[in-house]
Amino acid sequence: MSDLPVTVIIAARPDQAQVRALAAAQKFDYPPDRLEILLARGLQPSVQRNAAIRAASGQILYFLDDDSAAPAGNLRLALAHFQSPNVKMVGGPSLCPSDAPPLQQAFAWTMGSWLAFGPSCSRYRSRGAVRMTSEKELILCNLFARRDDLLQLGGFNESLYPNEENALMDELQKRGGWLLYDPALIVRRHPRSSLPAFCKMLWNYGRGRAEQFRLHPTLGSAPNFVPPLFCLYVAALPFLPAMAWWLAAAYLAANLGQSLAVLPLGKWHWFPSIMGLIFLSHILYGLGFWRGCARTPRPPPPTVAAAVQLEKIQ
Repeated sequence: MSDLPVTVIIAARPDQAQVRALAAAQKFDYPPDRLEILLARGLQPSVQRNAAIRAASGQILYFLDDDSAAPAGNLRLALAHFQSPNVKMVGGPSLCPSDAPPLQQAFAWTMGSWLAFGPSCSRYRSRGAVRMTSEKELILCNLFARRDDLLQLGGFNESLYPNEENALMDELQKRGGWLLYDPALIVRRHPRSSLPAFCKMLWNYGRGRAEQFRLHPTLGSAPNFVPPLFCLYVAALPFLPAMAWWLAAAYLAANLGQSLAVLPLGKWHWFPSIMGLIFLSHILYGLGFWRGCARTPRPPPPTVAAAVQLEKIQ
């Protein structure tokens, strides 16, 4: 197919000096006259991305987080999938760099486990072949989309952060659009740098999913009710009869097996930590979900939109 005009959109903080994604984007293997890079600085990523969508000149948009290092061939790899007009979004996984500190690698192994993240583990490791998928497997730090379709839907719901992209993907699929997952379409990105930051992320993921479900209810979100229900089970466990403990035993066995499965060779000393992180993922996601059920999503104040600054790099 011909070289479609592409706009790379990178959301960054107002005072951020080093933007890792920008340095990688400037090395893309693509005709310079067909490539535009917009750096959207601001205080709320959904607002920043919406401003960039409206200002973009490309037919295809490539969303990157500020720390997403994308290989030079990503544009050509992804654009090959847009030959069919039914394809509305294309994405792939965000992988932990091999030189990341051990704790960050442990977070990546946890997020890449099916027991911890379900089908969303495909966001954090390359799984299977190119396939049609749902919002469960795509991630906004490495996502291509057609600009016209996003404009028709009004862009991202600015009341949602995170999960704004998940709601948008659901709407695209409701209209018959296709979402594609390509395991070879990767970016390299460091997970959270500390345990408190990782815990906060899990809490926010749960909260964001509950708020998404309240504003955009779909059957696809039904599996996300499992962690909050698991939290209730754990809290009630001391008061339940002995026969109810079989579920705890089954969970422990599954956690043990999954922790062994995701560990690379020579990393067995991380086994207890991975078991703990998987359990922590369920508890904190579940608690965050309950928080999202009680919290009313609200759009950011107008001052947030007014603070967005767009820089055209290329």
